[in-house]
Amino acid sequence: MISRRVMGQLAGLTGALVLAGCAGWPGSSSSDTTRPRSDIPGGAAVRISQGTLVDARGMTLYTFDRDVRGSGKSACNGQCAANWPPLPAAAGIPPGDFSIVSRDDRSLQLAYKGKPLYRWAKDSRPGERSGDGVNGVWRVARP
Repeated sequence: MISRRVMGQLAGLTGALVLAGCAGWPGSSSSDTTRPRSDIPGGAAVRISQGTLVDARGMTLYTFDRDVRGSGKSACNGQCAANWPPLPAAAGIPPGDFSIVSRDDRSLQLAYKGKPLYRWAKDSRPGERSGDGVNGVWRVARP
C-alpha cells in the first residue's frame, strides 16, 4: 500500500515533469529557430526554420498553387512529382494543422493546413529556397 506522503511526492514530480516538457513546446518563448513538430506520427518530421517549414534534413518545403486546399488530393503527379517530390506521410495523423492527402499512385503525402507539401529537386543544401516562385505557382511553405 502506498502512503499519502509517497503519493504526494509522486504527484509533485509528475507536475514538474509536465512543466519541464512544455518548456520546449512550439509556441513557447525559445530562442531556437528550428523546432521539431512532435505531433506528426509516421516519421514525417517537419520543423520551422527561419520562418519556413523544412523536412527532417532541413530541406525547404513548398506548396503548389494548383493544389486545392482541403481537397485531399495532389495536383502534382508524374513529371511534376519528379521535379517536386512529395513529402511522404503515414496514416494516423491526428486532427490539426497537418493532414494526409492521397496521390494518384496511391501513396500518402503530408499536407499543412490542407495544402500538400513538396521538396524541390534542385535545392541541394538545407535552407536553400530556389523553388520559391518557380513558374509563378510554387511557394515556400510557411507556418
